Amino acid sequence: MGVVKRIISYPLSVIFYLFFGLTLVVFHPIQWFSYTVGGPKMHRGSVNLMNLFLLRCLHLLVVRVSYKNGHTLPKNRSLIIVSNHQSMFDIPLLSWYLRKYKPKFISKIELGKGIPSISYNLRKGGNVLIDRKNPKQSLPALSKFGKFISENNFAAVIFPEGTRSRTGKPKDFAHTGLKILLKNAPDALVVPVTINNSWKLLEYGNFPMGIGIHLTLEVQEPIEVGTSSVTDVIELTESRVKAAVHY
Repeated sequence: MGVVKRIISYPLSVIFYLFFGLTLVVFHPIQWFSYTVGGPKMHRGSVNLMNLFLLRCLHLLVVRVSYKNGHTLPKNRSLIIVSNHQSMFDIPLLSWYLRKYKPKFISKIELGKGIPSISYNLRKGGNVLIDRKNPKQSLPALSKFGKFISENNFAAVIFPEGTRSRTGKPKDFAHTGLKILLKNAPDALVVPVTINNSWKLLEYGNFPMGIGIHLTLEVQEPIEVGTSSVTDVIELTESRVKAAVHY
């Protein structure tokens, strides 16, 4: 980041965090009301609107977003969306642009408390919270989540890298979570997705934010599990996700 751009990023980051935090605080009671009065469907609508507002906050950093999907994805079938992971902003990006497929996320259990709007949605929105350090909790939770996705024709979103890449360079996929989802949602369509440049938002830490960035979200060719082995499906998925990553 150039000197002038770095200087400009400081006041823009302050403004961004002000509106970002305000969005989370405002939508927390909206989510509660939506879930209490209208149930999961109304709650999902409030979450979609929140994610749109969160993405609009990025415009304060002169960030633009492009979405590319040249494939027809079924709405009446469960999906397993497999994405690379570059920053926390991957979640609203996927949530908003793939909202019609009702994406549900796998999250670490620590995020289930203490964060306005986000924690509430993780607990009430059909997502799954796992303790990565406790296989006795995480493995059964993932199995139950896979069945839940399959029974309701929702989309499970998984980041097989585990932790986000801080340089944009993709990490090796961990296979365990994907294997459990594929086993418990055998009829699901696997959808590889590639995110680019969201890591640049946090290239210098949480403050200041990166500015003038072009984020991209691209859906790759879906994969039918069919008679292929789980290992082959995972390897093909990983290759399609990584092939479109630029770093």
